Amino acid sequence: MRHLLFAALLAALLLTLPPVERAEAAVLVQIDRASQTMQVSVDGASLYTWRVSTGRAGWITPPGVFHPQFMAARWYSHVFNNAPMPHSIFYSGPFAIHGTTDIGRLGRPASHGCIRLSPADAAVLFELVGKEGARNTTIVVQ
Repeated sequence: MRHLLFAALLAALLLTLPPVERAEAAVLVQIDRASQTMQVSVDGASLYTWRVSTGRAGWITPPGVFHPQFMAARWYSHVFNNAPMPHSIFYSGPFAIHGTTDIGRLGRPASHGCIRLSPADAAVLFELVGKEGARNTTIVVQ
């Protein structure tokens, strides 16, 4: 009888506690324009290093520290002939990290200022940022 009373009291106590929220991780996305690479870390642990394409001559990818402002799984450029920009993470005005079909140019400057990734890598990053939250994501362009 004592065990049943204890179990009932414990159950009642647990029901009154607020729900435990999942701790969100800090995502750091570092783009090195000189080496045309992206390093992705979560809570300080390096997870991915990917080749990217940043702005070609005449089209700068602005340096700085940013946070995602808007995300779209499917996006098309309103400026450049409706070019597909899958898994776009907009971080500063018209500038975004996104997938590209022009994967042969990854590893060297080729974009109009955006940061291009392979479609598979862009999907992984998009899912990670969506899971952990834009407010927990920092994008550093060097």
